[in-house]
Amino acid sequence: MDNPQKEFSRIYDQHIGRIYRFVFLRVSSTEVAQDITSETFSRAWSSFIRQKNEVKNWLAFLYQIARNLIVDFYRDRDRLQVVSANAVTDSFVAGIDLEEKAALSSEMLQIKQALSKLGQEQQEVVIWRYLDGLSNKEIAQLLDKPEGTVRVIIHRALESLKAQL
Repeated sequence: MDNPQKEFSRIYDQHIGRIYRFVFLRVSSTEVAQDITSETFSRAWSSFIRQKNEVKNWLAFLYQIARNLIVDFYRDRDRLQVVSANAVTDSFVAGIDLEEKAALSSEMLQIKQALSKLGQEQQEVVIWRYLDGLSNKEIAQLLDKPEGTVRVIIHRALESLKAQL
């Protein structure tokens, strides 16, 4: 690796959107989501520089760091997973008109509320599958579980979400 900063910058650019969205949908504010996302990449950079472990799947590695930081956040602060419609609007809809902003804010709030009623693992699987577009195989690798188990988790999560509607 000739230029580690350039290589890590490529990893950052490739995954920042997914990691931020994943964190944002699990925490209480844009500021907290930004902090956790920043810390995720800071820790990944430290690991990247040390080269103690050869990371084969950077996305999985980043998700694992983010998951651990989210758990730490709630353990340390014992906060509810609630987010305001304004926070959703500000982080996802910059540059669109007011009517579109209101509609998207409402949709994101509904998604956030529905997800909050699922367990942690179901939340993660739904986000990864339907918002990040990961395959069941990729999710299975992230969770270190069989692909069939992931299908069951997705099925149960969707059933739970349908029951809420």
